[in-house]
Amino acid sequence: MTNPNLFNTFLVWPILNVLLAIYHVVVSAHIPYALGFSIIILTIVIRLVLYPLTASQLKTSHKMQKLTPHLNKLKEKHKNDAKMLQSETMRLYKEHGVNPAAGCLPVIVQLPLIWGLYSVLQQVVAAKPSMLVAEINKIVYFPALKLQAAWDQSFFGLPLGTAPSHLLNSTSFLILLFPLATALFQFIQTKMMFVKHEQDQHADKKKDDDFASAMQTQSMYIFPIMIGFFSYSLPLGLSLYWNTFTIFGIIQQYQISGWGGIQPWIDRLRGKKNG
Repeated sequence: MTNPNLFNTFLVWPILNVLLAIYHVVVSAHIPYALGFSIIILTIVIRLVLYPLTASQLKTSHKMQKLTPHLNKLKEKHKNDAKMLQSETMRLYKEHGVNPAAGCLPVIVQLPLIWGLYSVLQQVVAAKPSMLVAEINKIVYFPALKLQAAWDQSFFGLPLGTAPSHLLNSTSFLILLFPLATALFQFIQTKMMFVKHEQDQHADKKKDDDFASAMQTQSMYIFPIMIGFFSYSLPLGLSLYWNTFTIFGIIQQYQISGWGGIQPWIDRLRGKKNG
């Protein structure tokens, strides 16, 4: 935990100190399962810090989604002229005030911070209690943040440092709800990002063979399954972080662009209730 490198010095250790500060506040408030709730609060704090960047990324993505039918028409119209297609595509972006690069930059900026948070939690939940206090107290910025004793790694009776795959034999099969919930939340967030346009229903059959469209559909299912598998294999503390991160993302996505790709599901549910 104390290997001196730039990543630790400028990212991991500052985040760890913020976690310690939150932990001491939670403990002072006599809230049970302090470490688990500290992870949730820290994740929300990181999400709030990233909110402007994420909002910019989501707005750009939403605009790009709206332009999809127009882009498909341009591809069909200029399918034999790549130079003209590029020129017309850039003109379309300019007319609608869309900068494709603006959607990539926020992601690039966010990744180090997200990875730093992940690294902190990985070290925190995996550290042995006998070594935890000494290791963490070496890198705290203020004496008040030092740990007097190893924190309790349980959260509502579940050990945050243990993976569901290791708990399956010693606990109820309900432990599988963690990776299943993680995969479900991730699927909802991913599905919300992909909107099916009215024109797409009458598009040329060749679009079914479009590589980008196929990749988009596959990623909608494959990525949540991968995240669910990681949640099954990695410590519960990381699942707690990822679920909090994803739920916050779903809320932010809804605020900016509504239900997106899951709007038809919402409409069906409302129709059943009204019926």
